Amino acid sequence: MQIALLGDVMLGRLVNRHLATARPAYPWGDTLELLRQADVRIANLECVLASGGEPEPGKVFHFRSDPKNVASLLAAGIDVVSLANNHVLDFGQDAFREMLPALDSRGILHAGAGPDLDAARRPAVRRVGAVAVGFIAFTDNQPDWEASAAAPGVYYVPVEDGTLDDGGGRRGGARLDGLLDLVWRTKARVQFLIVSAHWGGNWGYDVPARHQDLARDLIDAGADLVFGHSPHIFRGVGIHRNRPIIYSAGDFVDDYAVDPVERNDQSFVFMLDTAGSAPRTLRLYPTIIAGFQARLARGSAPDIAARMQRLSGHLGTLSSWNAPGRCLEIPLDKPADA
Repeated sequence: MQIALLGDVMLGRLVNRHLATARPAYPWGDTLELLRQADVRIANLECVLASGGEPEPGKVFHFRSDPKNVASLLAAGIDVVSLANNHVLDFGQDAFREMLPALDSRGILHAGAGPDLDAARRPAVRRVGAVAVGFIAFTDNQPDWEASAAAPGVYYVPVEDGTLDDGGGRRGGARLDGLLDLVWRTKARVQFLIVSAHWGGNWGYDVPARHQDLARDLIDAGADLVFGHSPHIFRGVGIHRNRPIIYSAGDFVDDYAVDPVERNDQSFVFMLDTAGSAPRTLRLYPTIIAGFQARLARGSAPDIAARMQRLSGHLGTLSSWNAPGRCLEIPLDKPADA
Protein backbone atom coordinates (compact mmCIF):
# COMPACT_ATOMS: atom_id res chain seq x y z
CA MET A 1 0.00 0.00 0.00
CA GLN A 2 1.19 3.50 -0.81
CA ILE A 3 -0.05 6.56 1.09
CA ALA A 4 0.62 10.06 -0.28
CA LEU A 5 0.61 12.93 2.20
CA LEU A 6 0.56 16.62 1.29
CA GLY A 7 1.04 19.62 3.55
CA ASP A 8 -1.14 22.72 3.58
CA VAL A 9 -3.40 23.03 0.54
CA MET A 10 -4.79 26.57 0.36
CA LEU A 11 -7.16 27.10 -2.57
CA GLY A 12 -8.38 30.57 -1.59
CA ARG A 13 -7.54 34.16 -2.60
CA LEU A 14 -5.42 34.25 -5.79
CA VAL A 15 -5.58 30.47 -6.23
CA ASN A 16 -9.37 30.72 -6.13
CA ARG A 17 -9.31 33.58 -8.63
CA HIS A 18 -7.11 31.56 -10.97
CA LEU A 19 -9.42 28.56 -10.69
CA ALA A 20 -12.29 30.68 -12.00
CA THR A 21 -10.91 30.04 -15.50
CA ALA A 22 -8.28 27.31 -15.07
CA ARG A 23 -9.06 23.62 -15.17
CA PRO A 24 -9.67 21.98 -11.77
CA ALA A 25 -6.41 19.98 -11.97
CA TYR A 26 -4.30 23.13 -12.34
CA PRO A 27 -3.09 23.49 -8.68
CA TRP A 28 -1.43 20.06 -8.76
CA GLY A 29 0.80 20.66 -11.80
CA ASP A 30 2.99 17.71 -12.74
CA THR A 31 2.61 16.06 -9.32
CA LEU A 32 -0.57 14.39 -10.58
CA GLU A 33 1.18 11.41 -12.13
CA LEU A 34 2.94 10.73 -8.83
CA LEU A 35 -0.24 11.15 -6.80
CA ARG A 36 -2.06 8.66 -9.02
CA GLN A 37 0.41 5.97 -7.92
CA ALA A 38 -0.87 6.14 -4.34
CA ASP A 39 -3.67 4.04 -2.89
CA VAL A 40 -4.65 6.79 -0.44
CA ARG A 41 -4.06 10.54 -0.80
CA ILE A 42 -4.28 12.84 2.22
CA ALA A 43 -3.92 16.62 2.61
CA ASN A 44 -4.50 19.39 5.11
CA LEU A 45 -7.20 21.64 3.59
CA GLU A 46 -6.13 25.11 4.73
CA CYS A 47 -9.28 26.98 3.68
CA VAL A 48 -13.06 26.72 3.72
CA LEU A 49 -15.01 25.74 0.60
CA ALA A 50 -18.01 28.04 0.69
CA SER A 51 -19.79 30.80 -1.20
CA GLY A 52 -20.99 32.78 1.82
CA GLY A 53 -20.06 33.87 5.30
CA GLU A 54 -18.37 36.90 6.81
CA PRO A 55 -14.66 37.16 7.62
CA GLU A 56 -13.86 36.24 11.21
CA PRO A 57 -13.26 39.49 13.15
CA GLY A 58 -9.76 39.99 14.50
CA LYS A 59 -8.00 37.69 12.03
CA VAL A 60 -5.51 39.08 9.51
CA PHE A 61 -5.78 36.32 6.90
CA HIS A 62 -9.00 34.72 5.67
CA PHE A 63 -8.99 31.83 3.20
CA ARG A 64 -12.11 30.82 1.27
CA SER A 65 -12.45 28.94 -2.01
CA ASP A 66 -15.56 28.50 -4.16
CA PRO A 67 -17.48 25.29 -3.44
CA LYS A 68 -16.98 24.19 -7.06
CA ASN A 69 -13.29 23.81 -6.30
CA VAL A 70 -14.03 20.53 -4.60
CA ALA A 71 -13.45 19.42 -8.19
CA SER A 72 -9.77 20.32 -7.71
CA LEU A 73 -9.51 17.92 -4.79
CA LEU A 74 -11.16 15.25 -6.93
CA ALA A 75 -8.77 15.95 -9.81
CA ALA A 76 -5.87 15.01 -7.54
CA GLY A 77 -7.75 12.00 -6.19
CA ILE A 78 -7.67 13.38 -2.65
CA ASP A 79 -9.35 10.80 -0.44
CA VAL A 80 -9.11 12.37 3.02
CA VAL A 81 -8.59 15.93 4.27
CA SER A 82 -7.80 17.31 7.68
CA LEU A 83 -10.08 20.17 8.70
CA ALA A 84 -8.39 20.70 12.06
CA ASN A 85 -6.62 23.98 11.36
CA ASN A 86 -6.78 27.72 11.93
CA HIS A 87 -8.57 28.64 8.68
CA VAL A 88 -11.50 26.24 8.44
CA LEU A 89 -13.81 28.72 10.22
CA ASP A 90 -12.36 31.88 8.68
CA PHE A 91 -15.82 32.82 7.36
CA GLY A 92 -17.90 31.66 10.28
CA GLN A 93 -20.00 28.68 11.18
CA ASP A 94 -22.44 28.93 8.28
CA ALA A 95 -19.64 28.81 5.70
CA PHE A 96 -18.14 25.84 7.54
CA ARG A 97 -21.50 24.05 7.49
CA GLU A 98 -21.72 24.73 3.74
CA MET A 99 -18.43 22.92 3.14
CA LEU A 100 -19.27 19.62 4.82
CA PRO A 101 -21.95 18.40 2.35
CA ALA A 102 -19.75 19.57 -0.54
CA LEU A 103 -17.07 17.13 0.65
CA ASP A 104 -19.49 14.40 1.69
CA SER A 105 -21.39 14.40 -1.61
CA ARG A 106 -18.16 13.81 -3.53
CA GLY A 107 -16.90 11.06 -1.27
CA ILE A 108 -14.02 13.02 0.27
CA LEU A 109 -13.55 11.92 3.88
CA HIS A 110 -12.62 14.46 6.54
CA ALA A 111 -11.66 14.63 10.20
CA GLY A 112 -10.69 17.20 12.79
CA ALA A 113 -13.69 19.54 12.65
CA GLY A 114 -17.42 19.04 12.63
CA PRO A 115 -20.87 20.26 13.64
CA ASP A 116 -20.14 19.22 17.23
CA LEU A 117 -17.29 17.81 19.30
CA ASP A 118 -18.19 14.17 18.70
CA ALA A 119 -18.07 14.73 14.94
CA ALA A 120 -14.83 16.70 15.16
CA ARG A 121 -13.16 13.86 17.07
CA ARG A 122 -14.58 11.11 14.86
CA PRO A 123 -11.90 9.27 12.85
CA ALA A 124 -12.22 8.90 9.11
CA VAL A 125 -11.70 5.35 7.87
CA ARG A 126 -10.86 4.36 4.31
CA ARG A 127 -10.43 0.76 3.23
CA VAL A 128 -7.68 -0.31 0.85
CA GLY A 129 -8.42 -3.92 0.09
CA ALA A 130 -8.38 -5.74 3.41
CA VAL A 131 -6.61 -2.87 5.21
CA ALA A 132 -8.64 -0.26 7.09
CA VAL A 133 -6.74 3.04 7.23
CA GLY A 134 -7.84 5.29 10.09
CA PHE A 135 -7.31 9.05 10.24
CA ILE A 136 -7.57 11.29 13.31
CA ALA A 137 -6.93 15.04 13.09
CA PHE A 138 -6.44 17.66 15.81
CA THR A 139 -4.99 21.16 16.18
CA ASP A 140 -3.50 23.27 18.96
CA ASN A 141 -4.35 26.46 17.02
CA GLN A 142 -7.48 28.60 17.53
CA PRO A 143 -8.71 27.52 20.98
CA ASP A 144 -11.70 29.83 20.48
CA TRP A 145 -12.84 27.54 17.66
CA GLU A 146 -13.00 24.42 19.82
CA ALA A 147 -16.08 22.35 19.02
CA SER A 148 -18.54 21.67 21.81
CA ALA A 149 -21.51 19.41 22.34
CA ALA A 150 -23.76 22.06 20.79
CA ALA A 151 -21.50 24.11 18.51
CA PRO A 152 -19.36 23.39 15.44
CA GLY A 153 -15.61 23.73 15.55
CA VAL A 154 -12.26 22.00 15.51
CA TYR A 155 -10.87 19.15 17.57
CA TYR A 156 -8.66 21.28 19.78
CA VAL A 157 -5.88 19.75 21.85
CA PRO A 158 -3.39 22.13 23.52
CA VAL A 159 -0.05 20.44 22.99
CA GLU A 160 1.66 22.29 25.85
CA ASP A 161 -1.13 21.34 28.28
CA GLY A 162 0.33 18.51 30.35
CA THR A 163 3.85 17.31 31.10
CA LEU A 164 5.44 14.01 31.92
CA ASP A 165 6.48 13.46 35.50
CA ASP A 166 9.60 11.55 36.51
CA GLY A 167 7.70 8.30 36.84
CA GLY A 168 6.38 8.43 33.30
CA GLY A 169 2.83 9.36 34.27
CA ARG A 170 0.99 12.38 32.98
CA ARG A 171 0.04 15.39 35.07
CA GLY A 172 -2.99 17.33 33.85
CA GLY A 173 -3.85 17.61 30.18
CA ALA A 174 -7.32 16.10 30.08
CA ARG A 175 -7.60 16.84 26.35
CA LEU A 176 -4.26 15.15 25.73
CA ASP A 177 -5.37 12.11 27.67
CA GLY A 178 -8.56 12.08 25.61
CA LEU A 179 -6.57 12.19 22.38
CA LEU A 180 -4.33 9.32 23.41
CA ASP A 181 -7.36 7.30 24.47
CA LEU A 182 -9.00 8.00 21.09
CA VAL A 183 -5.84 6.80 19.33
CA TRP A 184 -5.79 3.62 21.40
CA ARG A 185 -9.48 2.88 20.76
CA THR A 186 -9.27 3.65 17.04
CA LYS A 187 -6.23 1.45 16.55
CA ALA A 188 -8.22 -1.44 17.96
CA ARG A 189 -10.49 -1.32 14.89
CA VAL A 190 -8.14 -0.34 12.04
CA GLN A 191 -4.96 -1.88 10.71
CA PHE A 192 -3.13 1.38 9.95
CA LEU A 193 -3.65 4.63 11.85
CA ILE A 194 -2.57 8.15 10.88
CA VAL A 195 -2.74 11.02 13.36
CA SER A 196 -2.71 14.47 11.80
CA ALA A 197 -1.39 17.31 13.99
CA HIS A 198 -1.79 20.96 12.95
CA TRP A 199 0.50 22.29 15.63
CA GLY A 200 2.76 25.15 16.56
CA GLY A 201 3.66 28.43 14.90
CA ASN A 202 4.40 29.36 11.30
CA TRP A 203 8.19 29.45 11.17
CA GLY A 204 11.39 27.84 12.37
CA TYR A 205 13.12 24.59 11.42
CA ASP A 206 13.67 23.37 14.99
CA VAL A 207 11.15 20.82 16.25
CA PRO A 208 9.78 21.80 19.69
CA ALA A 209 10.63 19.26 22.37
CA ARG A 210 6.96 18.94 23.28
CA HIS A 211 6.08 17.96 19.70
CA GLN A 212 8.68 15.22 19.89
CA ASP A 213 7.32 13.99 23.22
CA LEU A 214 3.73 13.96 22.01
CA ALA A 215 4.60 12.29 18.70
CA ARG A 216 6.21 9.41 20.58
CA ASP A 217 3.22 9.24 22.94
CA LEU A 218 0.88 9.00 19.94
CA ILE A 219 2.90 6.15 18.43
CA ASP A 220 3.05 4.37 21.78
CA ALA A 221 -0.75 4.67 21.92
CA GLY A 222 -1.13 3.06 18.49
CA ALA A 223 -0.44 5.61 15.72
CA ASP A 224 1.47 4.20 12.74
CA LEU A 225 2.25 7.64 11.29
CA VAL A 226 2.24 11.15 12.78
CA PHE A 227 1.53 13.71 10.07
CA GLY A 228 2.39 17.22 11.25
CA HIS A 229 1.75 20.57 9.58
CA SER A 230 1.02 24.25 10.38
CA PRO A 231 4.53 25.70 9.95
CA HIS A 232 4.90 27.16 6.47
CA ILE A 233 8.19 25.30 6.07
CA PHE A 234 9.07 21.62 6.31
CA ARG A 235 10.84 20.22 9.35
CA GLY A 236 12.87 17.07 9.83
CA VAL A 237 11.38 13.58 9.89
CA GLY A 238 11.76 11.48 13.04
CA ILE A 239 11.25 7.79 13.69
CA HIS A 240 9.92 6.04 16.78
CA ARG A 241 9.36 2.28 16.97
CA ASN A 242 9.82 2.03 13.18
CA ARG A 243 7.01 4.56 12.69
CA PRO A 244 7.66 7.84 10.84
CA ILE A 245 6.99 11.28 12.32
CA ILE A 246 6.55 14.07 9.79
CA TYR A 247 6.92 17.03 12.14
CA SER A 248 5.94 19.54 9.46
CA ALA A 249 5.03 18.88 5.84
CA GLY A 250 5.13 22.61 4.99
CA ASP A 251 3.06 24.31 2.29
CA PHE A 252 2.02 22.41 -0.83
CA VAL A 253 -0.27 24.83 -2.74
CA ASP A 254 -0.95 28.50 -1.96
CA ASP A 255 -0.47 32.12 -3.07
CA TYR A 256 1.82 33.22 -0.23
CA ALA A 257 4.78 35.54 -0.50
CA VAL A 258 8.01 33.53 -0.38
CA ASP A 259 10.52 33.99 2.41
CA PRO A 260 13.92 33.92 0.65
CA VAL A 261 15.62 32.23 3.62
CA GLU A 262 13.05 29.77 4.99
CA ARG A 263 11.62 29.04 1.51
CA ASN A 264 8.00 28.28 2.25
CA ASP A 265 7.53 27.50 -1.44
CA GLN A 266 9.45 24.24 -1.05
CA SER A 267 8.04 20.97 0.25
CA PHE A 268 7.52 17.34 -0.75
CA VAL A 269 5.06 14.71 -1.75
CA PHE A 270 5.53 12.33 1.19
CA MET A 271 4.94 8.80 -0.11
CA LEU A 272 4.81 6.05 2.49
CA ASP A 273 5.22 2.47 1.32
CA THR A 274 3.80 -0.17 3.67
CA ALA A 275 3.59 -3.92 3.84
CA GLY A 276 0.09 -4.35 5.21
CA SER A 277 0.18 -2.35 8.41
CA ALA A 278 3.97 -2.16 8.66
CA PRO A 279 5.70 0.97 7.28
CA ARG A 280 8.67 0.07 5.07
CA THR A 281 9.99 3.18 3.31
CA LEU A 282 9.15 6.87 3.31
CA ARG A 283 9.99 8.56 0.01
CA LEU A 284 10.09 12.34 -0.23
CA TYR A 285 9.70 13.90 -3.68
CA PRO A 286 10.77 17.58 -3.61
CA THR A 287 8.21 20.12 -4.82
CA ILE A 288 8.05 23.84 -5.37
CA ILE A 289 5.11 26.26 -5.62
CA ALA A 290 5.10 28.50 -8.70
CA GLY A 291 2.18 30.32 -10.27
CA PHE A 292 -0.32 29.02 -7.67
CA GLN A 293 0.65 25.48 -8.62
CA ALA A 294 2.63 22.63 -7.04
CA ARG A 295 5.38 21.31 -9.29
CA LEU A 296 8.00 18.62 -8.92
CA ALA A 297 11.30 20.38 -8.29
CA ARG A 298 13.88 19.93 -11.03
CA GLY A 299 17.32 21.51 -10.70
CA SER A 300 16.69 22.46 -7.06
CA ALA A 301 15.49 19.00 -6.01
CA PRO A 302 18.83 17.74 -4.61
CA ASP A 303 19.28 20.94 -2.58
CA ILE A 304 15.76 20.73 -1.13
CA ALA A 305 16.35 17.08 -0.26
CA ALA A 306 19.74 17.88 1.27
CA ARG A 307 18.15 20.38 3.65
CA MET A 308 15.61 17.77 4.74
CA GLN A 309 18.42 15.23 5.07
CA ARG A 310 20.29 17.55 7.46
CA LEU A 311 17.18 18.39 9.50
CA SER A 312 16.21 14.73 9.79
CA GLY A 313 19.78 13.79 10.66
CA HIS A 314 19.60 16.12 13.65
CA LEU A 315 16.71 13.93 14.83
CA GLY A 316 18.74 10.76 14.34
CA THR A 317 17.04 9.76 11.08
CA LEU A 318 19.11 8.24 8.31
CA SER A 319 18.20 8.95 4.68
CA SER A 320 19.71 8.79 1.20
CA TRP A 321 19.13 10.60 -2.08
CA ASN A 322 17.86 8.32 -4.84
CA ALA A 323 19.08 10.16 -7.93
CA PRO A 324 17.26 8.03 -10.56
CA GLY A 325 14.01 8.22 -8.60
CA ARG A 326 14.61 11.88 -7.69
CA CYS A 327 13.49 11.33 -4.13
CA LEU A 328 14.90 11.17 -0.63
CA GLU A 329 14.45 7.71 0.91
CA ILE A 330 14.05 6.98 4.60
CA PRO A 331 14.11 3.27 5.48
CA LEU A 332 11.78 2.27 8.30
CA ASP A 333 12.54 -1.42 8.73
CA LYS A 334 15.67 -0.94 10.88
CA PRO A 335 15.85 2.78 11.71
CA ALA A 336 17.72 4.69 14.33
CA ASP A 337 15.10 5.73 16.88
CA ALA A 338 14.44 9.48 17.01
